[in-house]
Amino acid sequence: MIMNTNTKFLHTILYLAIFIILPSIFFILVQIPKRTILKDFLSIITVLAFFIVLGQFYLSRMNEKLKDTFKVVEMIKIHKILGYIVLPILIIHPFLIVVPRFFEAGPNPFDSFIKMITTLDSLSIILGIIAWVLMMVLGLTSIFRNKLNMTYKSWKVLHGFLSVFFIIFASWHAIETGRHMNISMSILLILITSIASIEFLFYTNKKIIKNEKVKNYE
Repeated sequence: MIMNTNTKFLHTILYLAIFIILPSIFFILVQIPKRTILKDFLSIITVLAFFIVLGQFYLSRMNEKLKDTFKVVEMIKIHKILGYIVLPILIIHPFLIVVPRFFEAGPNPFDSFIKMITTLDSLSIILGIIAWVLMMVLGLTSIFRNKLNMTYKSWKVLHGFLSVFFIIFASWHAIETGRHMNISMSILLILITSIASIEFLFYTNKKIIKNEKVKNYE
């Protein structure tokens, strides 16, 4: 019991260190022009929300070591709670960018928003739009999973692939935008995204092979 509690504590510390503490430190160290408290606040919650989404792979069933420590029911519950908290933040991220302009002199915030999302000659904007659409599909297919005409196993595969494509395009968007990126933050982002994507592919392939063996046995 004590051993299990200690292991849970270590996993919790590891999660917080990788997906909360390190991104926060790197965010503080990024050298950008002095901005308002509101802009910095909106930026940090967006950055942390994205890293927490990346951490969802760590909290999923494909993390075999975590399943040895936490009950699957506990993992799914935490996974869902965090997802429902951070996805709305990322969904409204494009709108949060122009919120500070309501309190500043200058261009109309609505005009700025329209101009931003229609500037299709910018790779960063295109990547952001693709990531945003994938995130919307990811969220909707999760909320309305029971209404979809597919088995739970099929939904899990769809959910996994949508998640992988989302984090790839979202990470690329963040690095391409570069506002809150330094070398350390970019490396951390690339490492987490790469490990999560490769781990998912291995896990999915393992499940497919296992199912094929069961079918052949039957």
